[in-house]
Amino acid sequence: MLRITHLNIYPLKSGAGIAVERFDLDRFGPENDRRWMVVDTDGALVTQRENVALRRVAAAPAPERLTLKAPGQLDLEVPRDDQAPRRTVRVWNDQVDAVDAGDPAAQWLSDFLGQAVRLAYFPSWATRRTDKDYDPIGSEVGFADGYPILVIGQASLDDLNQRLATPLPMNRFRPNVVVSGTTPYEEDTWRRFSSGPVAFDAVKPCARCVMTTTDQDTGERAPEPLRTLATFRKQGSAVMFGMNVVHRGPGTLRVGDTMTVETRA
Repeated sequence: MLRITHLNIYPLKSGAGIAVERFDLDRFGPENDRRWMVVDTDGALVTQRENVALRRVAAAPAPERLTLKAPGQLDLEVPRDDQAPRRTVRVWNDQVDAVDAGDPAAQWLSDFLGQAVRLAYFPSWATRRTDKDYDPIGSEVGFADGYPILVIGQASLDDLNQRLATPLPMNRFRPNVVVSGTTPYEEDTWRRFSSGPVAFDAVKPCARCVMTTTDQDTGERAPEPLRTLATFRKQGSAVMFGMNVVHRGPGTLRVGDTMTVETRA
């Protein structure tokens, strides 16, 4: 039986994750997941790929605000304001009309990260779509790299860790949903699955980047896991681990919920 064992959200893109017991799904994905993003002075996303200090920024969401926390910094409350000044930002190749979170947040983050940045918020009126080459419906998505949900089977990490000299934690891969009861890499084969009344389509394996090589405690980088993944999980020039997923309506996921796979590749 497939069962959800862990749920995570990442309120600030590339910031610290938050383990939760449940999350609601709105039209952009898990509620409060990657609705805030650090951008440079040109409006381009800034992630741990370029600035590993982002891993130490914790972002606590609330209905009216986001609270930023980081070592050596006073906590900062940032208003969640759909009507704040608009700012066009870039998430990879996508131009997104978002809102600017204001000068105090920009200064706080610039001081901590050591570079001039701004904080962008994905408001309720914003529009961004998934890649129709993989998701023909063109589902809505916030500031996630490309798709609203990442699912990984625990068995996949267990298998990878058996191949590594030093086992790695799941936080290297930043999933939203971790599932038990699978065989290693079984999630690659899923096409349509459900949890309770909520239906999901698995649309594209997740191509992994240098962030997976970053120790989330120390910020140090090493060749693994990309070096080992490249020996058996390579597709073209990319290495794959986990499955990008879109949801087909609102609902709620809870730790302990079961999942049913309805169609496979």
